[in-house]
Amino acid sequence: MAGADCEEVIVRKSLLLLLLALTVGNAWAKPVSILILGDSLSASYGMDEADGWVNILRQRNDSYELINASVSGETSGGALRRLPSLLTRHQPQWIFIELGGNDGLRGFPPTITQRNLDQIIQLAHASGSQILLSQVMLPPNYGRRYTDQFDQVFQTLNEQHQLTLVPFFMEPIAPKPNLMQADGIHPNKQAQPLIADFMEQWFLQVAG
Repeated sequence: MAGADCEEVIVRKSLLLLLLALTVGNAWAKPVSILILGDSLSASYGMDEADGWVNILRQRNDSYELINASVSGETSGGALRRLPSLLTRHQPQWIFIELGGNDGLRGFPPTITQRNLDQIIQLAHASGSQILLSQVMLPPNYGRRYTDQFDQVFQTLNEQHQLTLVPFFMEPIAPKPNLMQADGIHPNKQAQPLIADFMEQWFLQVAG
């Protein structure tokens, strides 16, 4: 075999091996791990866990692994206390933070919420996790001044830490009584696929 022909065969074999390695690598690639650090809106409050939006997304796609650490009634301070053990146990690549609603409903000063979320973000970054931060909105009956200060918390954190800021998934849900539970605060079972549709686009972005 001529030298040129021999070199061509070697190149072809090398390209074939490279393609095979990439194919096998993609087939065995681990899904991106996303820790959901939220409250009752992400904890399937008022329904079976299987019917919640987090579990719906688990069934749809295997490019990400969703670890639901949400707790009904959770505040930013409670999540901050739980976070170190969650980081040690799961070592997530991303954290979706959906917190602050209970702080606001209890009338906590927005400065407290901002401080707690800031510490959560710093702990997450120190562990190597990246952040998806959800905006959270309060009912208008809490007063314009308070709700404006509360809304500003998330804008400020986003600017300080250069995060991925996710619009509040309840914004299109809450005004529709047919999608809400009787308490007027929590989404019902019918709303869960809609929340899943909304959140899926964000999770697919970080999963690449």
